[in-house]
Amino acid sequence: MGYEYFYKALHIYACTLLCNVLFFHCQYVRVSADTEATVLYKLLTEQWELSPPKLVISVTGGAKNFYLKSHLKKVFYRGLMKIAQTTGAWLITGGTNVGVMRHVGQAVRDYTLSNTKQKEVVAIGVAPWGVIHNKDKLVNEGCFPAQYVIDTQGQGKMACLDNNHTHFLLVDDGTYGCYGAEIPLRAELEKNISLENKENIKISVVCVVLNGGLSTLNTIYNAVNKGTPCVILQGSGRLADVIAHVSGQQNSTVQIDKLIENQLEKCFGQEYKSPTFKSQEKEYTEKIQEILKKRELLTIFRARKDGQGNLDVAVLDALFKASKTGGPQDKSWNKLLELAIGWNRADSAETHIFTEESVWTSNDLHQPMKLALIDKKPDFVRLLLENGLILKDFLKDDDTLRELYQQLRKCFFLYKLVKRVEPDKIRREELHKDDDLHDIREKICLTHVSDEVQHLLGKFTQHIYPQIITSSMIAPFTVCIEEVKEILSGSKADTQRNDKTKRDAATDLFLWAVVQNNKELAEIAWDQCRDSMSAALAASKILKKMAEELIDADEAQEMWELAKHYEDHAIGVFSECYKNDEERAQKLLVRISRLWGKTTCLRLALEADNKTFVAQSGVQAHLTKIWCGELSVNNPVWRVLVCMVFFPLIYTKFLVFRCDEDLQRKIEQNKETKTESTMMNNSNHLKQRVEPLDWWGKLLGLYRAPQVKFYGNIVSYFAFLFLFAYVLMIDFQRTPSVVEMMLYIWLFSLACEEIRQIIYDPDNLRVPEKVQVYIRELWNILDILSIVLFCIGLVFRLTTKLFYPGKIILCIDFVVFCLRLMAIFTISQTLGPKIIIVKKMMMDIFFFMFLLSIWVMAYGVAKQGILIHNDNRLDWIVRGAIYEPYLIIFGSFPENIDNAGFDINSCSMNGTDPMKPKCPVLNEKQMPVFPEWLTIIMLCVYLLFANILLLNLLIAIFNYTFQEVHENTDRIWKFQRYQLIKEYNSRPSPPPPFIIISHIKFMLTLVLLKKPIRNEFKKDFSQEEEVQLLSWEALMKDRYLLSVWQKKSQSKEGRILDTSQKVTTLTERLESLEKLEEKDTQSNTALQMSEDSLKSQDDPVKKSQRQIIDKVATLTEQMEKLKEQVAQSNKALQRIEEILKSQGDPAKTAQQKSTVK
Repeated sequence: MGYEYFYKALHIYACTLLCNVLFFHCQYVRVSADTEATVLYKLLTEQWELSPPKLVISVTGGAKNFYLKSHLKKVFYRGLMKIAQTTGAWLITGGTNVGVMRHVGQAVRDYTLSNTKQKEVVAIGVAPWGVIHNKDKLVNEGCFPAQYVIDTQGQGKMACLDNNHTHFLLVDDGTYGCYGAEIPLRAELEKNISLENKENIKISVVCVVLNGGLSTLNTIYNAVNKGTPCVILQGSGRLADVIAHVSGQQNSTVQIDKLIENQLEKCFGQEYKSPTFKSQEKEYTEKIQEILKKRELLTIFRARKDGQGNLDVAVLDALFKASKTGGPQDKSWNKLLELAIGWNRADSAETHIFTEESVWTSNDLHQPMKLALIDKKPDFVRLLLENGLILKDFLKDDDTLRELYQQLRKCFFLYKLVKRVEPDKIRREELHKDDDLHDIREKICLTHVSDEVQHLLGKFTQHIYPQIITSSMIAPFTVCIEEVKEILSGSKADTQRNDKTKRDAATDLFLWAVVQNNKELAEIAWDQCRDSMSAALAASKILKKMAEELIDADEAQEMWELAKHYEDHAIGVFSECYKNDEERAQKLLVRISRLWGKTTCLRLALEADNKTFVAQSGVQAHLTKIWCGELSVNNPVWRVLVCMVFFPLIYTKFLVFRCDEDLQRKIEQNKETKTESTMMNNSNHLKQRVEPLDWWGKLLGLYRAPQVKFYGNIVSYFAFLFLFAYVLMIDFQRTPSVVEMMLYIWLFSLACEEIRQIIYDPDNLRVPEKVQVYIRELWNILDILSIVLFCIGLVFRLTTKLFYPGKIILCIDFVVFCLRLMAIFTISQTLGPKIIIVKKMMMDIFFFMFLLSIWVMAYGVAKQGILIHNDNRLDWIVRGAIYEPYLIIFGSFPENIDNAGFDINSCSMNGTDPMKPKCPVLNEKQMPVFPEWLTIIMLCVYLLFANILLLNLLIAIFNYTFQEVHENTDRIWKFQRYQLIKEYNSRPSPPPPFIIISHIKFMLTLVLLKKPIRNEFKKDFSQEEEVQLLSWEALMKDRYLLSVWQKKSQSKEGRILDTSQKVTTLTERLESLEKLEEKDTQSNTALQMSEDSLKSQDDPVKKSQRQIIDKVATLTEQMEKLKEQVAQSNKALQRIEEILKSQGDPAKTAQQKSTVK
């Protein structure tokens, strides 16, 4: 028959099966028993288009009258579906709707119903054609698909197909009603699948056995002979229990045939006494003995009664045992490692794969590392790094990193990348559609990643990856922008060499983990990062930015928490650095980090709003150093002010310069060390020659200090306000006077300074981005508003008709200039926080005014409509409907709501008098006719809500704001202080109006000479010094992590975790003890039988047997000692538990979770 029969069957019977009214669609084919397995495999993979499996699970066992215990059923279902889901395994069963096959079908059904979006599980049923009930429905050529009816009531000794399987191979050997016809073909198919390989890696096949009789025994026998490992589920009954009990015995210890006979009688019960079974007992015994000769292919799985246990671990152990002869270079081990990663069994991989004898190269672990990262398995990532994987080799080319981003799990960052690739094609709600995403994923490149990371970090950073331009219309190749510039300058080779040194594999991996909000993987990568403090601050900025853009509140909260976690990491590392060496730590703050877009730690912390980091004493000390410039930070303010006026005092010791302090410190170090060479070793990292300033250097150092600039600008600003007030109140003439002209020149210099602040950009931003950065600061907005109002007022005052309105606008502008004065006092530690509180309260009052306006408008319109009839004067309408109700809040009681205070002379009858309000409707007695009682009630209600409720609400809001800011006053003030220091550090030395001279010089320097802008907040160090700094930072990071681990281990939670691990270890030892006791019982039983059988033998044999019995007795004594040790450990754990329970409720709750059940 062979191929000819196969193709005939394929064309006639291979079709879709429609089972019952539930409309389960299955593929099936009727084949001959001698059909070649290769043909069937082609049918499955080519005709039915099944993806080749990574693993095949062959499930066999009991058929009729098979009961699966509830706890074993739970473990079996969960483990089987986990294997199928994670590996894409094929499940092969007998295919009928009875026994273990029905349980497999139910597991597939439950999984399919609960995971509609997951890939379908492949369940292949290999069933004998001769035992199928209603098989005539499968040969009806006129009906497609075939409609198969499951009739379990009328099937008799036959069996129905299970409708939860996806494919069926129906084996016809010409017999009727005979089971077992499919077993040889099934074994050949499984062997053929195992021989199929891709890239020289064989497909693994594992046989899982539950219960079973003679047919199951034949299946196991065939599987073992073909080298297929078997997992026996102990506790499932019958044959599985027999093999599980017998496999623990050694042939040299007991007579295995007697033990098999004893276990057959015990496990099969009444069935054992039947004549049919007696006739097959010899076959049972012989085949079981043959199976036991290959114990390395048998794995016994025992599920706990509480439903705990992992079938996937047992399957993995079976594969490990079957492959133990292979070495690390054997590609089957790579396959097993991938399976272990898929099932997240790092413990099994560490025990069986990464042994002391195995030697793995970094290249061998690249593919497993990629799988572990994509599947988010941090335990495996850590295990692979510990066993020889080198990150630098793993990410040595961009293809691997690009593939990692293309295979990102569905997250917010993937959505942002997709939007960059295809802005109009997909929304975030459609990310679950894998078909739509597949093509878009392939287009994702590092350019898109770099663009998105720059957006998240800020435009002040540069691209972290090279920018690629792709255009099929211009050229059939891709061109790198950086390479074009380097080709034109003739320095491409050097730049390429430098770029390689700039990239850090650990940093790339850390960024990949952070954008997914994956804390575990990010922690592993951060531990490997070379620039750890910059990495932590960049992660904080990225996560906060994504959290702000997210709609999902829960996911955003997780990102905020992770951002706070890395801010704490940055604080910890910096604190450790600052304690060890203050100067080096401050260098790390302003060092340009090429790995993070050529920005600095300080800038990242400020952009991420990390107030706690900026408030650190080391950061503030560095800011104070910048604030004082060349002057010493220990100079009193009054001395600086005196020297600003009498500058010759700087040539005396009246004012101390920083270089003098450094020189004095060097001398003291030299005295302490007594030798110049030792001093040079201790201060080798400074590498600076300290020289005293000359007379010109001291003069420049004085007036270029931001502190001195600030004091000069305060005096200048007060003088400007005085001049402005003098002009407005005393000297505001039709024709501008000399004093007023001086005011205009002064304002022009202020306007030039604002323009300079916009142009001044050490980050090389574009003009729109510069403007955005400028207007982000509230004080800059006030500056623009004041200048614009002044210009409008100036234009108006120069005209004859608008002279007075122009003066009014200038008066209002004076108010704005006075408000701007508050920014000057933000440097004060006393007034600065109060100004911050005022700014917060101004935001609160806007929301309060919205609520108040509702009540004012409601009461005012109602009152005006009741009192006044058809008043069309807009000014009096606004006065009556808005102004008067607003004044009532402040105690101005209205006199027109009742008749007691009515005076007809105070109003106009028809509203003709513009100076008087219109009179209400009057009666014949010239008295108002409005309901007096209603207006009074309305006023009382209005006062109740507006004066009492809303005003007290405003007081409560202000109190909350004050308390919130006051608790964090120090942090907020230190954070705000930076902006002022940065502004005056870049500000020219002369105050307005003399600052105009510096502006001219600035434009000449920037435009004509093109000199770079000096920036105290960003410094570039030599390669040698940078390597030393980063190495020292890595050492400090290790110290910080060690201190964190020690604190955690000494805390209550750490002690509870340690106790929990000890309890887990003891539990495992108790389980192993129970197994030893069970084996001991079996051995005693077997020894008793052996002793009875040896009574008739010679004395030497008896003596040998007695020695064996003595050994067993010794083993029993050892187990008794082990029991005593376990009992003592349990008592110690109970004492620890009682101590922890007495230490508070949090400890109680955590400890209860780790108590041994």
